[in-house]
Parts: sequence; structure tokens; C-alpha cells
Amino acid sequence: MAHLDGKPVTTDDVLPLALTGYGHFTTMRADADHRIRGLSLHLDRLVRDCGTVWGAALDTGRVRQFVRQALAGQRGPCVVRVTVYDPAVAVGHPAAADQPQVLVTVRPAGAMPPPPLRARSVPYERDLPQVKHCGLFGALHVRRAAQLAGFDDALFVGPDGHVSEGATWNVGFIDDAGTVVWPQAPVLPGITMKLLQRQVEHRITPLTLARAKGMRAAFATNTSIGVRALTAIDDAPLAAEDPVLSTLRDAYLSIPGEEP
Repeated sequence: MAHLDGKPVTTDDVLPLALTGYGHFTTMRADADHRIRGLSLHLDRLVRDCGTVWGAALDTGRVRQFVRQALAGQRGPCVVRVTVYDPAVAVGHPAAADQPQVLVTVRPAGAMPPPPLRARSVPYERDLPQVKHCGLFGALHVRRAAQLAGFDDALFVGPDGHVSEGATWNVGFIDDAGTVVWPQAPVLPGITMKLLQRQVEHRITPLTLARAKGMRAAFATNTSIGVRALTAIDDAPLAAEDPVLSTLRDAYLSIPGEEP
């Protein structure tokens, strides 16, 4: 199901987005009662990114309306993606596009958390990492390469040698003392990460790849997966289960959802 500014989408509507990949989005997991954890933070992200990408304001009341419309009649948990783009955008003159519209799509949500994953470290940093933009080619390319090499996903390492984030997820670690550690690096400020940081004591510090591999445990976070364990980075094994991982999952699930 897909609607653009509340109306059914046509091929012509989404063709410019498909051809340019220029836009930004947020993805939210709606529970069976249609409540969404961190909804206010997702809306804040859309407003902030709309200013950065389009130089335009965004009416969050209309976004809520479109999300409610998309969720009407949906059963069970689902994933709602809100993409903000201008159908007038063109490769040759993107500056002419300044009237962004709101595309809302819905798909069923998977089980949470998914099985643990094995990550391959790759030298990579996303363009404009603070914005959740639609330019996913680089991230998907290194994810594909990691999967072809026998891993589940890619873990980014910046030019300074510090770990940053995954292809579509933030990464956190648990040190030998049981402390939650987040990398200090240019990363997307993920909503699930922000919510967990409010719930659980933690610290944020630069992490070399070697130090990350020496942690007691590691985990990926985003709205679709919650808290997902990493069982390896390259050839370095990590614990698949840990009491702190359970604490993080329980803390996340205890956060009440917001009505759209």
C-alpha cells in the first residue's frame, strides 16, 4: 500500500524518486495497536531533514494524518516508511525542486528480534550521515559484498579507523564490565539508539576496530529489529546472549508507543 500526500500513488509519481534517489525518509515499526515507539522523534527527524534536504518546512500534523490513513485496516505489527521527496526533482537541476510531498508505504513487520548476525568490517562512510536520505547505493553495495563473502551485513569503519555504524543500523557494544558503549563517530542518529540511551546507562567513545572486536558482546539497533545481537565481526566471535542484551531488549519493549 502506498499513498502520496494521501492519494494513491501512480507510476509517474514515483518515477522521479526511482531515477534520482533524492529524498529522505524515516521508518517506523507500528505495533498491532498501531502505536509507534519514538513517533515524536521520527517526526522531529523528518522536520530536521526536510530543512536540510529541501530547505522547506514540514507539517507534522499532515504526516500523522497520512500515517493514520496508511495504518487503517492493517492487522498485526507493520513497518511504516515515510519518504519526503518532490516529484518535480530532476538530475540536471535539482535546485528547482522545493515542494516536497509525503509518500507513505506499509509492509508487514518481521519477528523481533531477528536471529543474530555476523558482520564484515568495511572501510565506508555514508554521504551526509546525519540525514536518513534515500541515497542507499553505497550502503547496499557493501552489504551485498559482505553477503557474497558469507556474512550477513557490513559494519562501517571510517577513514580514522574508528567503527561507526552498520548499513541500515546503529551498532552498540557491551564491555567486560557490562557497560553499554556506543561509537563516537559520524553516524545516523538512530531513533532506537536514542530511545535506548534514555533508558540505560551508557557511554559514547571512539572505538577502533580492534577494540570493537574485543568487546564482550555487540548489537545492532533500528526500529524494525529492536536489539539484534552480533555474533561476529570478521573472524572475531562475540557472545550471542548476554544479560545486558536482555536488559536492553526489555527496556526497549517497555517504552510505550505513541498514537499517530
